[in-house]
Amino acid sequence: MTDTDFSGKTVLVVGGSSGIGNGIAHAFRTRGAEVHIWGTRKSADDYKGEEGSDMEGLHYAHMDVSDFDAIEAYSPPFKSLDVLVLCQGTVIYKKGEFKMDGFQKVMDVNLNSLMACAIKFHDMLAASKGSLITISSTAAFHATRGNPAYNASKTGAVGLTRTLAQAWAKDGIRVNGVAPGLVDTKLTKVTTDNPDRLNASLQGIPMHRLGTPSDMAGVTLFLASPLAAYVLGQTIPVDGGLML
Repeated sequence: MTDTDFSGKTVLVVGGSSGIGNGIAHAFRTRGAEVHIWGTRKSADDYKGEEGSDMEGLHYAHMDVSDFDAIEAYSPPFKSLDVLVLCQGTVIYKKGEFKMDGFQKVMDVNLNSLMACAIKFHDMLAASKGSLITISSTAAFHATRGNPAYNASKTGAVGLTRTLAQAWAKDGIRVNGVAPGLVDTKLTKVTTDNPDRLNASLQGIPMHRLGTPSDMAGVTLFLASPLAAYVLGQTIPVDGGLML
């Protein structure tokens, strides 16, 4: 048995229906875990044929994470939980986040729902001496001119990760985070589908390539594993050197 063997473990990936979250979900699944995911659509079938969404072997549930009452009322189909990955996220372009309704929507999904999910599953994670991992963004460490809510929410996620880690260490829960750089998913199409923007972005990445969901999954597996037994409250940038 290796340190990244999750056989017999139960994992929930919020936002695991596509992109980074989906990559993380399958990384745990292929290493033996029973993996549950939450997504925004009514059923897993609604993702059929969509790039970056593979539901094979995953247990799907529909959840609007901005509905905090729904999170609290959720009855999980699993009796124990070893790893909770919070990978939910949204962004509004064209200055939509400079209006309060847009700002509030992004903050609710990207930050406030992290706390709602953490509270919901605290007791399960304490019982298993489990791991909570937030997926934020390198946007937490620099300005993003057109997206104040996205930036504020990701910055807040890093602070929340630190603080929950300190507060819940006594319960045996390890809280850490991953801050992806530019990853090729549907949320970054505004850049990756624009050759000029993409080229300009790649010029600022020393590894000269976009990140992949698999790149993010590797560090998430590490943080959830015994290899990271003494890592607490950290958010690790996984960005190909973008912030250097």
